[in-house]
Amino acid sequence: MANEQNENAQELAQEQVENAEQAQHESTENITEESVEDLKAQIVKLEESLKLEKARAANAIYEAGKVKERLEREAEAAKKFALEKFAKGLLDSVDNLERAIQAAGEEKSPLLEGVELTLKSLITTLEKHEVVAVDTVNGFNADLHQAVGIDPSAKAGEIGNVLQKGYTLSGRLLRPAMVTVGQ
Repeated sequence: MANEQNENAQELAQEQVENAEQAQHESTENITEESVEDLKAQIVKLEESLKLEKARAANAIYEAGKVKERLEREAEAAKKFALEKFAKGLLDSVDNLERAIQAAGEEKSPLLEGVELTLKSLITTLEKHEVVAVDTVNGFNADLHQAVGIDPSAKAGEIGNVLQKGYTLSGRLLRPAMVTVGQ
């Protein structure tokens, strides 16, 4: 009987071990299934996060490119118009040389030739740096001309007399031409 009890006890112990192994196996399968689902969810979440970060990086690169382009344009404009104050100062010299030539009249002298050559040289240098006289032949343009009086002998909208030449620097108005206009 003791043998029988030992055998029963062994069978019982073996059943318990088998039940424990089966329970462990089932829980491992459940854990594995839960782990796989959790991992899949985590992968989806990480992929979305990656897409967002890629979009942010692409946006940052785009913005950096735009900033670079804007800074290059501004630097180019600054270079182009750096001469503005200097050119405005030279325009007074051009006006004075032109007045000196007008005051000399028809009389030709070496002094007058020197003034004319100086004026020509100064105007050539200004034109080389894109400082150009404003057109006063093709009628009045409020963007380029400043009307300071009325000329009764000129047609309406036409420039009668140019009192002071106007100039542009690289297409930008440096000084408007002072003119009288027909009524």
